[in-house]
Amino acid sequence: MKSPAIGELIKRELSRQERTVVWFANRLSCDRTNVYRIFAKRSLDTELLVRISIVLGHNFFADIASELDNDLSNK
Repeated sequence: MKSPAIGELIKRELSRQERTVVWFANRLSCDRTNVYRIFAKRSLDTELLVRISIVLGHNFFADIASELDNDLSNK
């Protein structure tokens, strides 16, 4: 897969929504340093990604599936 790391996708979506790291950390019930760790991750646990998707109102699983479809069609 040539797509950006999931942490980068989350960071971009947070920025697109003009939300702060503090806002995001509060919604996830974690410290903001944990949010920066999420941004650095290439992959995430699905349960955490579900929570993040709900908090941001964005289906990151659809993004991943779309990229996978593209990769498979290019084979």
